Amino acid sequence: EQKKPPLLYNLAELQNDCSKFFKISPDETLRIVQELYEKKLVTYPRTDARVLSTAVSKEITKNIKGLQNIPGVRAYAEEIIANKSYQGLAKTRYVNDKQITDHYAIIPTGQGFGAMKSLKPLSVKVYEVITRRFLAIFYPPAVYQKVALTSAIEEEKFFSNFKVLADPGYLKVMDYSFFKKKQEEKTEEDGDSGLCDTELLERISAMKKGTQLPVKSLYIKEGETSPPKRYNSGSIILAMENAGQLIEDEELRAQIKGSGIGTSATRAEILKKLVANKYLALNKKTQIITPTLLGEMIY
Repeated sequence: EQKKPPLLYNLAELQNDCSKFFKISPDETLRIVQELYEKKLVTYPRTDARVLSTAVSKEITKNIKGLQNIPGVRAYAEEIIANKSYQGLAKTRYVNDKQITDHYAIIPTGQGFGAMKSLKPLSVKVYEVITRRFLAIFYPPAVYQKVALTSAIEEEKFFSNFKVLADPGYLKVMDYSFFKKKQEEKTEEDGDSGLCDTELLERISAMKKGTQLPVKSLYIKEGETSPPKRYNSGSIILAMENAGQLIEDEELRAQIKGSGIGTSATRAEILKKLVANKYLALNKKTQIITPTLLGEMIY
């Protein structure tokens, strides 16, 4: 199974990821990315497009070469230039003039590094998120090896599926610097889960149809379905962008198709106003959104 690098950032996607990574509001993300734009570090932020224009794709080496000045991603930028991975970009799904209204996706400009010293640590992290997403599109897909196992006990059949990362591809670029501590802690707790998966895969791959195995124990696991998760400040922005998909009435859905609620420039402000009016409550620590009693009464 292949997993391609995701499309580039538009404002809504960036606001969703920053809400998830840094627990900041869409309003705060827009403020930071506007600052990065004013300091000439990234392209115009108020955009709905997740692709580049053909004209920009022809000049893309300037952006990549500039990123050789950033220690954290220098190796990737150098590798892309050395391998000429940028060639043929115009023919990929990351370039589409029809999907661009006013502005193309948010990408690093490859310049303005003099301003980096004046940035706050959080702004540097947001810049890193945009940069890694941009560099990832020049890398091959991640490849997973999948195995499906069917076991039979008398007349009953049991189905198991296993997946192991065979080649990280673009995923190696997505190793965010601000995640390191959390991941190290996780690895210590889990033991080396990656190795365990590979070993399991090898054992399963060695099996043949009709192999008999001892059954050491059986148990039934009971579970309950849980209601959908509450929106956070990032996922509500995506829900607003694609609002038509949530409408069950077909005619109404057709009317709102492609427009959603608000624009990339106004969604954060709409949310901010609902919180300021106390129709919605926003938990600053978790960025989870809940309706207030007043909000429910108005609804």
